[in-house]
Amino acid sequence: MPEALVHVERRPDGVAVLRLQNGKVNALSTELLRQLEAAAVALQDDPPGAVVVTGGERIFAAGAEISEFRSPEDPGRVISRREAEALGQHFLRALNAVADIPRATIAAISGYALGGGCELALACDFRIASDKAKLGQPEILLGIIPGGGGTQRLPRLIGPAKAKDLIFTGRQVRADEALAIGLVDEVVEAGTELDRALERAAELARGAVVAQGLAKRAIDRGLDITLNGGLDLEQQLFAEVFTTDDANAGVQSFLEHGPGKATFSGR
Repeated sequence: MPEALVHVERRPDGVAVLRLQNGKVNALSTELLRQLEAAAVALQDDPPGAVVVTGGERIFAAGAEISEFRSPEDPGRVISRREAEALGQHFLRALNAVADIPRATIAAISGYALGGGCELALACDFRIASDKAKLGQPEILLGIIPGGGGTQRLPRLIGPAKAKDLIFTGRQVRADEALAIGLVDEVVEAGTELDRALERAAELARGAVVAQGLAKRAIDRGLDITLNGGLDLEQQLFAEVFTTDDANAGVQSFLEHGPGKATFSGR
């Protein structure tokens, strides 16, 4: 059996913590990506109230396992195009699986989130960073480009010009700049980022989580299609949410007690 590189803890408050555990730098090796995909699919199939994704105390995730870029047949060469395509698929499946978890996901970024580590944070809905954190897409410094969604999720989050700046130069941004450009949503004192992420996740987990998941689907998928297509999708999901117990509880609570007093079951 391979070593467990990804651990999932389901807490009593409804929050699941997905933690990377691959040595000091949490390199996103092929095996870690397989385990990450499996863990994320399990969270899709049996979703908690919310999910926090985290890594080590100093390094959230430092990126791909660079040794896997070297050809096993010829150590003086990089892997072949076919091998690169297979490696890229591991990243795509794993990070898409995280992005497709139908609940709010929060990356708690302790320190370095570089390359694939930054792309993992981008696959989450929210990012809470330590004031010591550094983020970036340094692949260009290896003569390559991001292969885990960086060229697509990053410009959608911070705009194409800023994304090109980070990707073309490979520079790392500190937490304050990451906050200013919208790469992270909140910066907290080092050592408190996980607690803050858990606090926010618990707040979300107490809400109408099924509706949150449907809203997430409408937003994320809507960004990939035309406005009219997105509006049609919203109408479909708007009708679907009325079939949930939470919608019934929320509407009845509002009519009887006013806003903000409903207790939701997550069904």
